[in-house]
Amino acid sequence: MQSADIVIIGGAIMGSSLAWFLKHERQFKGRVIVIERDLNFTRASTTLSAASIRQQFSTRENIALSQFGLQFIKSLRERFGGEADVGFDEGGYCILAQNEGLPVLEKNIKLQREMGADIILMDPSTLKKRYPWMNTDDLAGAGVGLSGEGWFDAHMLLDLFRKGAKHAGAEYLNDDVVGIKTQNDHVTAVTLASGEEIACASLVNAAGAWSGSVSRLAGITLPVEPRKRTVFVIHCRTPVPDMPLLVDTSGVWVRPEGDYFISGASPKHGQSDPRPDHSDFEPEYEQFENIVWPSLYERIPAFEAIKMNSAWAGHYEMCLLDHNAIIGPHPDITNFHFMTGFSGHGLQHAPGVAETLSRFLVDGSWGPLDPSLFGYERIRDNKPVFELNVI
Repeated sequence: MQSADIVIIGGAIMGSSLAWFLKHERQFKGRVIVIERDLNFTRASTTLSAASIRQQFSTRENIALSQFGLQFIKSLRERFGGEADVGFDEGGYCILAQNEGLPVLEKNIKLQREMGADIILMDPSTLKKRYPWMNTDDLAGAGVGLSGEGWFDAHMLLDLFRKGAKHAGAEYLNDDVVGIKTQNDHVTAVTLASGEEIACASLVNAAGAWSGSVSRLAGITLPVEPRKRTVFVIHCRTPVPDMPLLVDTSGVWVRPEGDYFISGASPKHGQSDPRPDHSDFEPEYEQFENIVWPSLYERIPAFEAIKMNSAWAGHYEMCLLDHNAIIGPHPDITNFHFMTGFSGHGLQHAPGVAETLSRFLVDGSWGPLDPSLFGYERIRDNKPVFELNVI
């Protein structure tokens, strides 16, 4: 049986960023093994996401993680050298609100601005001047990011972390974890599908939408399940200049992507959001006709004659308790650590979470980005910390 100091289950953005921070930033001398069953990442939430970053959250800790992620993206060449770049487009976010949603929007923006985010509240008339192509008749206001928000290439960021982690000494195994051994409330080893066992001093569950199943192998209940989200690639012949990532009151979002646009929808409160099979990556094409296009046309009249060119589907790792991440050690099995449940905002928060969790694993302290609010204790005690800006 081989052994490792830290075993990370899941090699997409969470696992690879943690491995990089451990081996490169922390200069951790111990053995780090990342176990990933699909090293092409064809079904990873990372590579199937809309790859965006925003500071418009309702939770202080989420804003701080986004701010760290933003600075990290802007410092890639310093950290990775050469021509490291992920094509960050600082196009901004625009989150719309009607009368009933305005108080929450105002409260969120107050917190965001207190933390230094370049977000302003726009009334409908100002919004119309800035975006003349938008129908603002039913709106009460919007949160608009003037800087520090946008989108980038998720594949490139993952590639930088993975190659950098390997170069610094992290090892990747193309396998699947099928068992977790514990003794005296301590993880002792993982069993792989190949039949191999790896003893470990610490275990990190960064398995994304599969992390609930991974936790059950250790007898741990984790309310994280996959939720399917379809992204549509659309073309519009009429120019729509200077479009940010627009989040409509209907739950539909849209942003530019080169000469095209990509769009999707989050279920509104009360709408069905069933758990898909882990193998279900079939786009829900009917959603375009029934939800996405009607909302886009209502908000952007130029989208009357859009064409859907293609679509893909990915899985959110949805934390069913409160749509927030679970980060850090289990309170009883203390060498079992969580890095999961991000509910759609994991990619942008991966650098910050990896920075702080790598500190904890090496030094036993969180550092300035303290994510203890997102610890497993709130799961155990059924005390949710709700994130109100889930997209």
